[in-house]
Amino acid sequence: MPPSQSCHWAQLSELEGIEESEESCAPQREQLESTSTHDPSSNPEHLCPGDSLVPVVFPGPVNSEGCCRFACELLKHIMYQRQQLPLPYDQLTVFYSKPSPQAEDMMRKKAERSYRKFQQALLELEGILSHLESLFARTLVPRVLILLGGSALCPKEFYELDLARLALGRMGQSLSTSACLRRLFRALFMADAFSELKAAPAMGTIVMAQGHRECGEDWFRPKLNYQVPKRGHKLTVTLSCGGPPIPDSAWDDYIWFQAPVTLKGFRE
Repeated sequence: MPPSQSCHWAQLSELEGIEESEESCAPQREQLESTSTHDPSSNPEHLCPGDSLVPVVFPGPVNSEGCCRFACELLKHIMYQRQQLPLPYDQLTVFYSKPSPQAEDMMRKKAERSYRKFQQALLELEGILSHLESLFARTLVPRVLILLGGSALCPKEFYELDLARLALGRMGQSLSTSACLRRLFRALFMADAFSELKAAPAMGTIVMAQGHRECGEDWFRPKLNYQVPKRGHKLTVTLSCGGPPIPDSAWDDYIWFQAPVTLKGFRE
């Protein structure tokens, strides 16, 4: 099995082991397993040659906290798959954030400056994840962009998470976020979305998200005239609930916001 598929399978197995706390999770899992990942409303005709589309359909509404988890987990996954993190994020937080014999041994073997660089990069990633949670709490977020290399206008590769087709439900009346995450990562695994990409050097990662222009966001910087790049390798992940698409006019008052921090890739 190619290394990229092994990475996918390892993360898929980890998600499979997540325990469900809601009593309704079992029937939800059955629904999710029986739902096709093909979204009839998705139109791949707008894709350029070499671009990829991974549609995922959920059989019911999700909640806003779940939408935030989808974005955060995809960011972690992409940074690891594209060799911008030496280990999966959850392992890094244990290894670098808390003193341990392994971390202390690493400090002895590596220069202190290098170790601090790793810690700083991890803190910046944790900061963006935290501010994404705040943004999702302030406003609906129909789209998220993760841009690697180059600039926000001309990245080497970029990844779009399309949340605009999702229906939101209240807590207790929406699908299990854990079950939806398993479905999302299973779709990525089956699409083999990363295997054909060449190994990437350490590079910067820019995170952007759409939100309402009057949401009061003061950390992400508004980019009023920003347009999604047309060049660079692109992977689009579309999430939907199988219903009719929301008209584009519903998002007329939504603008792009850019994280003020560029995440720097690092390796051991």
